[in-house]
Amino acid sequence: MPYLEGQPIQLPPDKQIIKWLQEDEYSMEVLNVASKLSLTDWCVAAGFVRNIVWDKIHGFVKPTPLNDIDLIYFDQSNMDPDQDKKYETILKTWSDHPWSVKNQARMHIRNDDMPYASTSDAMSYWVEVETAIGASLSKDGEILLNAPFGLDALFSNTITLNQKRIKRDAFKQRLESKMWLQQWPKLKVDYSGKIL
Repeated sequence: MPYLEGQPIQLPPDKQIIKWLQEDEYSMEVLNVASKLSLTDWCVAAGFVRNIVWDKIHGFVKPTPLNDIDLIYFDQSNMDPDQDKKYETILKTWSDHPWSVKNQARMHIRNDDMPYASTSDAMSYWVEVETAIGASLSKDGEILLNAPFGLDALFSNTITLNQKRIKRDAFKQRLESKMWLQQWPKLKVDYSGKIL
């Protein structure tokens, strides 16, 4: 069971994440701005959800700043990378956040994978499990979560190597360059279901 400031978290993980996002003005602004593009199969992923959970579990009052806002979507009808740049330009006219937009329908080429079927499928190939979680807004403004591996790992104080696409070198490089263990010292590295 995950703990927050020594007390067990009472809500199910999905409801707890949604509550934290709703209570965070910055997160809601990001989701509202992103939703204005009306992209297909989209979410704000990577550190967007992951960091807020790790911050809360560590008892941080001030949220860890994001280097960029990873807005991902899936659109096979236009896989031109210039389209992503156009979306970033539009988003930057609406807000000054550091947007990074990527159509997952073409990212399999860069990653040397088989073609992805959806945004969730693309995230299921990401290097670590806890990063493969995103949030979006429904047309009614309801927060939706996209988590191909579920949410348990995110609340387990782990950084877990994705066993679907084992890339140990990339995993180690990301651990070092992103300094997650220094930023969130309660985290443990999990290479294969075994905490190291």
